[in-house]
Amino acid sequence: MALIRWPRRPAWPGGLSARLMLLTAAFVILAELLVLVPSLAAFEEGWLTDRVRAAELASLAVEAAPAGVVSDELAGELLTGAGVVSVAVQSEGVRRLLLAAPRLARTPELVDLRRWNPANWLAAPFHTLFGEPNLVLRVVAPPRFRSGDFVEILTPAAPLRRDMVAYLLQFAAITAFVFIVAGGLVYASLNVFLIRPIQRITVAMEQFRERPEDPSTRVPLSGRRDEIGRAEAELSRMQEELRAALQSRARLAALGEAVAKINHDLRNILTSAQMAFERLQDSGDPRIAKALPRLERALNRAIKLAQDVLDYGKSEEPAPQPQPVALSAAAAVAGEDAGLGPEGAQGAQGVALQIELADGIEVAVDPDHLHRILVNLFRNAREAIEGRLDGERTGWVRLSAAAVDGLVRMRVADNGPGVPERAQERLFQPFVGSGRRGGTGLGLAIARDLARANGGELELVETGPDGAAFELTLPAA
Repeated sequence: MALIRWPRRPAWPGGLSARLMLLTAAFVILAELLVLVPSLAAFEEGWLTDRVRAAELASLAVEAAPAGVVSDELAGELLTGAGVVSVAVQSEGVRRLLLAAPRLARTPELVDLRRWNPANWLAAPFHTLFGEPNLVLRVVAPPRFRSGDFVEILTPAAPLRRDMVAYLLQFAAITAFVFIVAGGLVYASLNVFLIRPIQRITVAMEQFRERPEDPSTRVPLSGRRDEIGRAEAELSRMQEELRAALQSRARLAALGEAVAKINHDLRNILTSAQMAFERLQDSGDPRIAKALPRLERALNRAIKLAQDVLDYGKSEEPAPQPQPVALSAAAAVAGEDAGLGPEGAQGAQGVALQIELADGIEVAVDPDHLHRILVNLFRNAREAIEGRLDGERTGWVRLSAAAVDGLVRMRVADNGPGVPERAQERLFQPFVGSGRRGGTGLGLAIARDLARANGGELELVETGPDGAAFELTLPAA
């Protein structure tokens, strides 16, 4: 089967490493933006508070002057030093203008530092930055260095805007530094502990897909105990199991091809043997007549063994064609082909088939597949019983069934010697799961494969010195 080669994606920006870098940058910038807005609002509030305190100290100088009056020159110096254009104080409901500049051309914007509103507090910096060029702010705040109701100042927004722009540039520089340092550390750490191991696993998977039979494509284990380490261990285990399965499949394919060739020559040999067998049947020698049944059984076993190996060596079974099948009739036909006699009688080998089914039980299954499954189960049971029959007991194979939740659970039990303990672990493995001498172990392996192909299952549910029981589950019709 040709390998499908998917086109490789470009390393940028489709690679996981590049995406990690972009995400790291995006998250750092987002975090800085979330910090920027409250930081900018706090900067504006602090700047205005400093102006209020400077103006408040200037007002104390005015009140300390004789008659509470200062010259215009001194008033200008006090206003310039405080960075304001007007200072007023209200005490006991009386508002006094202590320092005043010429009348303004427009009404100033009110900023009340006595009341804190989160929405207005966060929006104020943007109003200052993008407001009118000649914007003037009227700031009201509680006094700190004197008694009174509040201190009120008028200050132009242009100096605040210049300082805020400088603060933004400084913040951008800090953000860039944090991004380079913190983002670089985060990216490097994730790249070392996450991206590179994933890349190593991905490369190993690609190499294994191209050369599954090459042991060097096995994923290297780092010995880590986290999810990456478990992924490496599971992938390595899966590669080993898949490589073993591919080798087994290749051996089976080679075996099937070899047996097909052998079977062609074997037919010619068996044809000659059958011709000789027919001639020997016509002889009157009692010794030859006594040996003929053994010769016939040997020939039949040879033919059956070759056919079983050929059947199992097929690359795939034909797709099942499910249809309603009456279980009772199918069991009777399969029992006859397996050499079992009807209930109350013995078959050719002295083993009877007991069918204990309710009327009308049907299964949805491929008829040929069901026949092969039952024949394999019945024949295995009959062959197991043959070795322990004596004159005082008879052998039997019993089939019972019950419909449960849309499934038909069939039980095939016998009074044979049971499945040997050494064969139970590998009972359904071909060539190694046989429980009797001379068996290939293909019958049960084929039966379970056919059951699963039809949506069912086959299991050994009971075994012991008094017999064994298999449970076959198939969809109900």
